[in-house]
Parts: sequence; structure tokens; C-alpha cells
Amino acid sequence: MKDLWRLTAGEAVRRLKRGEVTPLELVDAAAARIAAVEPRINAMPTLCLERAREHARRLMAHPPAELPPHYLYGLPIAVKDNTDVAGVRCTHGSRVYEHRIAPASDLVVQRLEANGAVVIGKSNLPEFAAGGNTFNDVFGATRNPWNTALSAGGSSGGAAAALAAGEVWLATGSDFGGSIRVPASFCSVVGMRPSPGRVPRVQKQPFSPLAVEGPMARTVADCALMLDAEAGPHPLDPLSLPAPAESFSAAAARPRRPARVAFSVDLGIAPAVDREVVAVCRAAVERLAAEGVAVEETHPPLADAVANYHVLRGAVFVARVHELVGRHRATLKPEIIGNYERGLATPVADVVAAEIAQGEVIRRMVTFMQDYDLLLAPAALCPPFPVAERYCAEVEGVALPGYMDWMMLVCAITFTACPVLALPCGFTRDGRPVGLQVIGAPRSEGALFSFGAWLEQMWGLRDRLPVEPA
Repeated sequence: MKDLWRLTAGEAVRRLKRGEVTPLELVDAAAARIAAVEPRINAMPTLCLERAREHARRLMAHPPAELPPHYLYGLPIAVKDNTDVAGVRCTHGSRVYEHRIAPASDLVVQRLEANGAVVIGKSNLPEFAAGGNTFNDVFGATRNPWNTALSAGGSSGGAAAALAAGEVWLATGSDFGGSIRVPASFCSVVGMRPSPGRVPRVQKQPFSPLAVEGPMARTVADCALMLDAEAGPHPLDPLSLPAPAESFSAAAARPRRPARVAFSVDLGIAPAVDREVVAVCRAAVERLAAEGVAVEETHPPLADAVANYHVLRGAVFVARVHELVGRHRATLKPEIIGNYERGLATPVADVVAAEIAQGEVIRRMVTFMQDYDLLLAPAALCPPFPVAERYCAEVEGVALPGYMDWMMLVCAITFTACPVLALPCGFTRDGRPVGLQVIGAPRSEGALFSFGAWLEQMWGLRDRLPVEPA
């Protein structure tokens, strides 16, 4: 029982379903693992273990009469600290909300708990989820379990680190400019940036396709299991999609070799990519070719995607933090002020032009993907960097002036509105994880999980988790 934290989420749920283990035992197993490793990684600074135990006891005493196929039977999960859990501290990584207690749960938490998940704590993030390195003035920095001197990525860095270290079996993430994909790559875990609307959410700009909620896990099958428990329509989200005819778990249980894939190390937009990232990604793709997959080194036309993404990102930040900047400007980190001021200074005509440009990019991407099962590209221009560095400012001797420039490969794909599976594909010579974006056609999450399960088997990395932080 002491090694329950090593189980996959799928195996843990099967044991819960058969009555071989109880939700309370899994909560205690997670609590013990967190106590053992948390001082080294700082991934889950806020715990709600008594709330979790009370929830576990209720599930054990009064199990629901009708259980959906995606029911989790009391599996403990982590929730990102920008997502409300009723009665639990939710700081957004900011001193502005350092002592805030959430009055009610977010939609995704409501749905996960209704489907049998038990929340045991909140995962760390950068302030207001802005940035690809997880640190803030409330809790400090999250460290990468593979090498605690390195960044775990961001903004879902606490989630990725907690998964990699075995603190939880599943974790919620959110992705605006790569916030699921980058930490998944840095920590060698799996994450899904779903199509806009696949996981319902309430946001200030309800028709924006940029920010999405998504699942994070250690394996493709576990990631699919979590998305099954999150997905489906909701009247409060006008973009929300109906549940698929076939579950994502069923798709992941049927690994399928892709016939034809496109591969690009730079998507035609990056000024430089770390040579070891290039080498690891190329080696992974060469294994596909050796298995008979037709691989073509090419990319869709994305030259205008990143610039227009940042225009729309600025507009979103105006909506998100305008009131806070007025009252707490001196408290907020400079990157947030910079995003806000850029948005405020952008003429309305430029915002409209960026929205029109996104429509054009989406249509070009649809045309491009008609010839390929998948598009593969790195999740970041660099491997994990020292945790004390705010961001990666230089790649292969090329200066990157903006704090998000090293994330341009994920920002560009955000702009396409395509679903993306973040998948580990290898390690640098000094053991730093590297991951690929496995990009599908619009609303093709089921196919992505099926292809992703085959890729996962091919690359053979899933059994290396969880790791002992060192």
C-alpha cells in the first residue's frame, strides 16, 4: 500500500472500482508522498487534505447509484492555483489574493468532483499564470523533479512537477501560450491542450479561443481518462462542445500508427532552436520513419501567427487585470504590467485585424492538415533552464528580447485553435527532458490520443515516472 503513488491513474481507478483500495487510502498515500518530496520541489504549496478526506468518506459511505463510464471512484487530483475550489485558498500566485478563500468551485472542479475526483491541493503557478517559469512572491519557485536546480516550466509547472514526482495521479492545467505544453515537456509528463470549448469554462471574454482548460497526467491513457471526466457541454460556456461519440479513453486504448506526419523544428518562425532539442526531436521522429511512417519536414504558413497572437493576448490581459492594475500596480510583477500596457496601447483597428488574421491562420491550418495525420514540433526552443532565471533570454547565441519569445512555437499553435498533445520524446545528454507538440486537425482529440498512445509505446518513456526529486 505504501507504493500506491507509483500506480497509473487508470490502474488506481480500476483498484478503486474493484474495492481493492479506498479513496481514503489513496488520499493518505498522496499525503505521505507529498510530505516526502514537497520540500524539494514546492509543487503543491496549498493542501486541503481534511476536505479531501471528508469527500472520500462521503464517497465511501454513499456511492452514486449511477456511475458514468468516466467515473474516477475517489481518485485524488491536484487543481491549479488559478482555479477555484470551494472553501480552499486560491491565490493566483499573487500577493493581491494571498489570503483569498474561494467561495465556490470553478466549472471544471464541479465537473471533476461530480465524476468522482477528490481534490487534495492546489498546484503552484507564476503570478496570474503569466510566464513559462513557475515562481511567485507568495510561495516561491517550483523546481523540476528531474533536476531541482532547473525550472519545471509554466504556467502549469506545479501540476507537471507534482505528477512527475508522484504526488498526484492527475492534475488540472490551463493553456494560453503553452502553459500545459511547456511544463509537460520540461517534466516529461503528458498534457493536452484541447480544442476551445472541449472543456467548458467561464471567462471574461467568452468567445476567445486562446485560453483553454486541459488535463495533465503521466501517460496518454491517464490524460484521456481525465479529459473524459472534464469534457462536455455547459450552458455557461457558449463555445462548449458536445461529448464525443467515442470516449477519449477508448481511443487511447486503441494505439494507431500515423500514416503521414509533418515535422518542423522551428515552424518556419523561430530564429534559433537549441541544438540538443533539435537532436532529441529528430531522433524521435527518425524512429517513426523507421517504423514505416511517412515523415515530411515541412510546416504550415505561420509567419504572422505570433505577432497577432500577442496583440490578442494584450487585449485579454486588459480585460483580466485592468481593475487590479489600478489598485495594485506596485504589487504585480513587471511582465503582467508589460502585457497590460501593450494591450492598452494597441489601437482597436489592430485588435480587429489580429482577430481577422486568426481566422485566416485557422483556415490555412485546416488546409495544411488535410495532407497529414499529425504535425510534430518542439514544445520550446530550449530544454529546462536554471530555476533562478526568470525566462530563457538566449538560444544558441541568439538574444530573445521578450520574456515569452522562447515559447513562440507553442504560442503560434495556440493561434491555430488546433488540439495538441504534449508528449515526452527524450532527454538531452545531461538528462533534461524534451517534449514534442503532437498537433492534430481541429477537434481531433480522439485521433490524437490514439496516435499518441502509439507514439508513447514507440518512444518507451512512460515507465520512467514517477521520479525521485534530486
